[in-house]
Amino acid sequence: MERGLGRAAAGKGRQRQSGFTLVELSVVLAVIGLIIGAMAIGKDVQRNAEYTKIKNKFVDQWEQSYNQYYQRTGVVVGDNQVAPRLMVNGAAYAVPAGGLISGGNMTGVVGPSRVCDKADGLGMAARGAAAINLRTQMTQAGVRMPPGRAEGFEDRYVYLDSNGNPQEVQVCFQWNNPGAADGSGNVMILSGLTPDLARMLDQMVDGKPDAQEGRFRLQGIGNGVANGPGVQWNRTNDDSINGGAGAAGDNLQLDEQQVATVVAIYKMNQ
Repeated sequence: MERGLGRAAAGKGRQRQSGFTLVELSVVLAVIGLIIGAMAIGKDVQRNAEYTKIKNKFVDQWEQSYNQYYQRTGVVVGDNQVAPRLMVNGAAYAVPAGGLISGGNMTGVVGPSRVCDKADGLGMAARGAAAINLRTQMTQAGVRMPPGRAEGFEDRYVYLDSNGNPQEVQVCFQWNNPGAADGSGNVMILSGLTPDLARMLDQMVDGKPDAQEGRFRLQGIGNGVANGPGVQWNRTNDDSINGGAGAAGDNLQLDEQQVATVVAIYKMNQ
Protein backbone atom coordinates (compact mmCIF):
# COMPACT_ATOMS: atom_id res chain seq x y z
CA MET A 1 0.00 0.00 0.00
CA GLU A 2 2.81 2.36 0.87
CA ARG A 3 4.55 1.52 -2.41
CA GLY A 4 1.40 2.40 -4.31
CA LEU A 5 1.12 5.72 -2.54
CA GLY A 6 4.79 6.42 -3.32
CA ARG A 7 4.26 5.73 -7.01
CA ALA A 8 1.19 8.00 -7.04
CA ALA A 9 3.10 10.82 -5.31
CA ALA A 10 5.97 10.45 -7.78
CA GLY A 11 3.51 10.55 -10.65
CA LYS A 12 1.94 13.69 -9.33
CA GLY A 13 5.42 15.22 -8.96
CA ARG A 14 6.24 14.43 -12.56
CA GLN A 15 2.97 15.95 -13.73
CA ARG A 16 3.80 19.25 -12.05
CA GLN A 17 7.02 19.56 -14.13
CA SER A 18 6.09 21.53 -17.25
CA GLY A 19 7.84 23.68 -19.92
CA PHE A 20 7.88 27.45 -20.32
CA THR A 21 4.60 29.15 -20.95
CA LEU A 22 4.09 31.44 -23.93
CA VAL A 23 4.27 34.44 -21.63
CA GLU A 24 7.61 33.32 -20.22
CA LEU A 25 9.00 32.68 -23.72
CA SER A 26 7.81 36.11 -24.84
CA VAL A 27 9.57 37.73 -21.90
CA VAL A 28 12.81 35.84 -22.64
CA LEU A 29 12.71 36.80 -26.32
CA ALA A 30 12.00 40.43 -25.41
CA VAL A 31 14.98 40.49 -23.06
CA ILE A 32 17.24 38.97 -25.73
CA GLY A 33 16.03 41.58 -28.22
CA LEU A 34 16.76 44.37 -25.77
CA ILE A 35 20.27 43.02 -25.17
CA ILE A 36 21.01 42.77 -28.91
CA GLY A 37 19.61 46.27 -29.48
CA ALA A 38 21.65 47.66 -26.62
CA MET A 39 24.80 46.07 -28.04
CA ALA A 40 24.14 47.61 -31.49
CA ILE A 41 23.44 51.03 -29.98
CA GLY A 42 26.46 50.66 -27.74
CA LYS A 43 28.73 50.15 -30.75
CA ASP A 44 27.43 53.33 -32.37
CA VAL A 45 27.82 55.28 -29.14
CA GLN A 46 31.36 53.96 -28.71
CA ARG A 47 32.28 54.87 -32.30
CA ASN A 48 30.80 58.36 -31.98
CA ALA A 49 32.73 58.84 -28.76
CA GLU A 50 35.93 57.78 -30.54
CA TYR A 51 35.25 60.23 -33.38
CA THR A 52 34.70 63.04 -30.87
CA LYS A 53 37.99 62.09 -29.20
CA ILE A 54 39.78 62.30 -32.58
CA LYS A 55 38.37 65.81 -33.04
CA ASN A 56 39.21 67.03 -29.53
CA LYS A 57 42.48 65.21 -28.84
CA PHE A 58 44.05 65.15 -32.30
CA VAL A 59 42.60 67.56 -34.89
CA ASP A 60 41.98 70.45 -32.48
CA GLN A 61 45.31 69.88 -30.74
CA TRP A 62 47.17 70.05 -34.05
CA GLU A 63 45.38 73.27 -34.91
CA GLN A 64 46.52 74.71 -31.58
CA SER A 65 50.10 73.57 -32.24
CA TYR A 66 49.95 75.23 -35.66
CA ASN A 67 48.76 78.51 -34.11
CA GLN A 68 51.41 78.31 -31.38
CA TYR A 69 54.08 77.93 -34.05
CA TYR A 70 52.83 81.09 -35.74
CA GLN A 71 52.81 82.99 -32.44
CA ARG A 72 56.38 81.91 -31.63
CA THR A 73 57.95 82.43 -35.06
CA GLY A 74 55.79 85.01 -36.82
CA VAL A 75 55.33 82.74 -39.86
CA VAL A 76 53.20 79.69 -40.54
CA VAL A 77 54.53 76.14 -40.57
CA GLY A 78 56.69 75.59 -43.65
CA ASP A 79 57.44 79.27 -44.23
CA ASN A 80 60.93 80.75 -43.92
CA GLN A 81 61.59 83.14 -41.03
CA VAL A 82 64.55 84.72 -42.83
CA ALA A 83 62.75 85.26 -46.14
CA PRO A 84 59.06 84.82 -45.35
CA ARG A 85 56.62 84.49 -48.22
CA LEU A 86 53.62 85.25 -45.98
CA MET A 87 51.30 83.52 -48.42
CA VAL A 88 48.09 83.71 -46.44
CA ASN A 89 45.60 85.23 -48.87
CA GLY A 90 47.50 84.26 -52.00
CA ALA A 91 48.44 87.90 -52.56
CA ALA A 92 51.86 88.92 -53.84
CA TYR A 93 53.21 92.46 -53.95
CA ALA A 94 55.40 94.01 -56.63
CA VAL A 95 57.08 97.41 -56.64
CA PRO A 96 56.62 99.04 -60.08
CA ALA A 97 58.77 101.82 -61.55
CA GLY A 98 56.64 104.50 -59.87
CA GLY A 99 57.49 103.14 -56.42
CA LEU A 100 53.89 102.40 -55.42
CA ILE A 101 53.14 98.96 -54.06
CA SER A 102 50.44 97.17 -56.00
CA GLY A 103 48.76 93.84 -55.47
CA GLY A 104 49.72 90.89 -57.63
CA ASN A 105 48.10 87.58 -58.47
CA MET A 106 49.56 84.24 -57.34
CA THR A 107 47.07 81.90 -59.00
CA GLY A 108 49.86 80.24 -60.96
CA VAL A 109 52.40 80.14 -58.14
CA VAL A 110 53.47 76.78 -56.77
CA GLY A 111 53.62 76.99 -53.02
CA PRO A 112 56.25 75.59 -50.68
CA SER A 113 56.58 71.86 -50.22
CA ARG A 114 54.00 70.09 -48.13
CA VAL A 115 54.90 69.97 -44.44
CA CYS A 116 54.63 66.35 -43.29
CA ASP A 117 56.45 63.92 -41.06
CA LYS A 118 57.94 60.88 -42.80
CA ALA A 119 55.81 59.45 -45.64
CA ASP A 120 52.63 61.06 -46.93
CA GLY A 121 49.40 59.29 -46.10
CA LEU A 122 47.23 57.34 -48.53
CA GLY A 123 45.83 59.55 -51.29
CA MET A 124 48.18 62.46 -50.57
CA ALA A 125 50.30 63.03 -53.66
CA ALA A 126 53.74 64.47 -52.97
CA ARG A 127 54.28 68.13 -53.81
CA GLY A 128 57.66 69.78 -54.09
CA ALA A 129 61.12 68.26 -54.22
CA ALA A 130 60.82 66.97 -50.67
CA ALA A 131 58.25 67.45 -47.96
CA ILE A 132 59.41 69.60 -45.04
CA ASN A 133 59.57 67.59 -41.83
CA LEU A 134 56.71 68.67 -39.58
CA ARG A 135 58.15 67.26 -36.37
CA THR A 136 61.47 69.04 -36.95
CA GLN A 137 59.71 72.36 -37.51
CA MET A 138 57.66 72.03 -34.32
CA THR A 139 60.58 70.84 -32.21
CA GLN A 140 62.87 73.65 -33.33
CA ALA A 141 60.23 76.23 -32.36
CA GLY A 142 59.65 74.59 -28.98
CA VAL A 143 56.03 73.77 -29.76
CA ARG A 144 54.49 70.84 -27.91
CA MET A 145 52.75 68.44 -30.29
CA PRO A 146 49.74 66.20 -29.59
CA PRO A 147 50.73 62.72 -28.35
CA GLY A 148 49.47 61.00 -31.52
CA ARG A 149 50.42 57.33 -31.71
CA ALA A 150 53.69 57.55 -29.83
CA GLU A 151 56.91 59.53 -29.47
CA GLY A 152 58.09 60.30 -32.99
CA PHE A 153 54.68 59.54 -34.48
CA GLU A 154 52.75 62.54 -33.22
CA ASP A 155 51.34 63.26 -36.69
CA ARG A 156 49.14 60.16 -36.80
CA TYR A 157 46.28 58.59 -34.85
CA VAL A 158 44.92 55.03 -35.02
CA TYR A 159 41.23 54.18 -34.62
CA LEU A 160 38.84 51.36 -35.54
CA ASP A 161 36.48 51.64 -38.52
CA SER A 162 32.91 50.29 -38.63
CA ASN A 163 34.25 46.81 -39.54
CA GLY A 164 36.51 46.76 -36.49
CA ASN A 165 39.68 47.16 -38.56
CA PRO A 166 42.41 49.66 -37.68
CA GLN A 167 42.70 52.88 -39.69
CA GLU A 168 45.33 55.61 -39.39
CA VAL A 169 44.74 59.34 -39.69
CA GLN A 170 47.76 61.41 -40.72
CA VAL A 171 48.09 65.18 -40.62
CA CYS A 172 50.09 67.47 -42.93
CA PHE A 173 50.05 71.19 -43.72
CA GLN A 174 50.32 73.04 -47.03
CA TRP A 175 49.54 76.31 -48.79
CA ASN A 176 46.98 76.40 -51.61
CA ASN A 177 47.14 79.14 -54.23
CA PRO A 178 43.96 80.99 -55.23
CA GLY A 179 43.48 78.70 -58.22
CA ALA A 180 43.25 75.57 -56.11
CA ALA A 181 39.98 73.68 -56.46
CA ASP A 182 39.48 73.44 -52.71
CA GLY A 183 40.24 77.07 -51.91
CA SER A 184 43.25 79.23 -51.16
CA GLY A 185 45.29 79.70 -48.02
CA ASN A 186 46.99 77.52 -45.47
CA VAL A 187 45.26 74.21 -44.78
CA MET A 188 45.65 71.11 -42.67
CA ILE A 189 45.39 67.90 -44.70
CA LEU A 190 43.85 64.86 -43.03
CA SER A 191 44.25 61.49 -44.75
CA GLY A 192 42.90 58.11 -43.67
CA LEU A 193 39.38 59.30 -42.79
CA THR A 194 36.56 56.81 -43.21
CA PRO A 195 33.47 58.40 -44.80
CA ASP A 196 31.47 58.40 -41.56
CA LEU A 197 34.39 59.94 -39.64
CA ALA A 198 34.80 62.63 -42.33
CA ARG A 199 31.10 63.45 -42.22
CA MET A 200 31.05 63.66 -38.44
CA LEU A 201 34.12 65.93 -38.36
CA ASP A 202 32.49 68.08 -41.04
CA GLN A 203 29.32 68.26 -38.94
CA MET A 204 31.27 69.30 -35.84
CA VAL A 205 33.33 71.94 -37.69
CA ASP A 206 30.81 73.44 -40.12
CA GLY A 207 27.44 72.43 -38.73
CA LYS A 208 26.56 70.22 -41.70
CA PRO A 209 28.28 67.41 -43.66
CA ASP A 210 28.91 69.13 -47.00
CA ALA A 211 32.00 68.07 -48.94
CA GLN A 212 32.48 71.36 -50.80
CA GLU A 213 31.57 74.10 -48.31
CA GLY A 214 33.02 75.50 -45.12
CA ARG A 215 36.39 75.13 -43.44
CA PHE A 216 36.27 71.32 -43.52
CA ARG A 217 35.83 69.83 -46.99
CA LEU A 218 36.93 67.13 -49.42
CA GLN A 219 40.36 67.60 -50.97
CA GLY A 220 40.32 68.59 -54.64
CA ILE A 221 36.64 69.46 -54.97
CA GLY A 222 35.77 72.92 -56.26
CA ASN A 223 33.27 75.42 -54.92
CA GLY A 224 29.65 74.94 -55.91
CA VAL A 225 27.11 77.36 -57.29
CA ALA A 226 26.05 80.07 -54.86
CA ASN A 227 22.99 79.01 -52.85
CA GLY A 228 23.02 75.69 -54.69
CA PRO A 229 22.73 72.20 -53.21
CA GLY A 230 25.68 70.71 -51.40
CA VAL A 231 27.84 67.72 -52.33
CA GLN A 232 28.04 64.41 -50.50
CA TRP A 233 31.36 62.86 -49.53
CA ASN A 234 32.39 60.71 -52.47
CA ARG A 235 32.91 57.40 -50.65
CA THR A 236 30.74 55.19 -48.43
CA ASN A 237 31.38 52.37 -45.96
CA ASP A 238 30.46 49.87 -48.72
CA ASP A 239 33.29 50.95 -51.02
CA SER A 240 36.50 48.96 -51.32
CA ILE A 241 39.65 50.55 -49.93
CA ASN A 242 41.53 49.11 -52.93
CA GLY A 243 39.31 50.80 -55.53
CA GLY A 244 39.10 54.44 -56.45
CA ALA A 245 36.06 56.65 -56.02
CA GLY A 246 33.36 55.85 -58.52
CA ALA A 247 32.16 52.64 -60.11
CA ALA A 248 35.57 50.95 -59.77
CA GLY A 249 35.30 50.78 -56.00
CA ASP A 250 31.58 51.14 -55.30
CA ASN A 251 29.89 48.53 -53.10
CA LEU A 252 32.82 46.11 -53.31
CA GLN A 253 33.91 46.17 -49.68
CA LEU A 254 33.89 42.88 -47.76
CA ASP A 255 33.25 42.47 -44.04
CA GLU A 256 36.86 41.59 -43.32
CA GLN A 257 38.31 44.51 -45.28
CA GLN A 258 39.17 48.00 -44.16
CA VAL A 259 36.59 50.64 -45.00
CA ALA A 260 37.45 53.01 -47.86
CA THR A 261 39.03 56.32 -46.84
CA VAL A 262 38.99 59.92 -48.05
CA VAL A 263 41.32 62.92 -47.78
CA ALA A 264 40.00 66.17 -46.32
CA ILE A 265 41.35 69.67 -45.84
CA TYR A 266 40.78 71.90 -42.83
CA LYS A 267 41.36 75.61 -43.44
CA MET A 268 43.56 77.34 -40.90
CA ASN A 269 42.97 80.82 -39.48
CA GLN A 270 46.60 81.91 -39.99
